Amino acid sequence: MTAISVKAVPRAARDEIVGWLGDALKVRVAAPPQDGRANAALELLLAAALGLRRGAVRVAAGHGAARKRVEIDGLDRGEIERRLAAAGVGVASR
Repeated sequence: MTAISVKAVPRAARDEIVGWLGDALKVRVAAPPQDGRANAALELLLAAALGLRRGAVRVAAGHGAARKRVEIDGLDRGEIERRLAAAGVGVASR
């Protein structure tokens, strides 16, 4: 299991992985931050981008905060970065 830091932006126009903002991955989701919907959308989006089943990606800390710790099963940090780069995810410009 590998943990990454994620900066989540709920209520966005669309779901998208914006890119790396320092050591954190910036992700926008259309879902509102109510009843765990934004966290669920975040998990689903990351799992799809990484080619993993949804259960392999989970918000482990920061459930009600913009900064979250997300745990990913089955991949190390390098492989996560490679797969995101292959999906066109680079460095975010704020």
